[in-house]
Amino acid sequence: MAAGHRITIEQGTDHVRVVRDGQVVAESGRPLLLRETGCPVRHYLPPEDVRTDLLTASDTTTYCPFKGTASYWSLPDAADAVWAYPDPKPDVAAIKDHFCFYEVEVIESP
Repeated sequence: MAAGHRITIEQGTDHVRVVRDGQVVAESGRPLLLRETGCPVRHYLPPEDVRTDLLTASDTTTYCPFKGTASYWSLPDAADAVWAYPDPKPDVAAIKDHFCFYEVEVIESP
């Protein structure tokens, strides 16, 4: 990590849901919470909790010097809305193959 830059990953207990056009795309009670300096908290969801049948692989990739190269998927009418790190850097290996969405609904426990 660069001086002043920090990433932490912890097992979350929040119940999160991703809904697009009224359809549940992902729902999980076991997100990984990634906290990165200067960025919002991101929920990385296990692939078993994501409707991968609704995702279309994209040719888009981005590179983060701290996490590695991200691959992207699109949802109907939402290009590159989902990403994952198939081969993350060792410091963030826990997020390997977990999906992250730009917008996640955190559902409060009763």
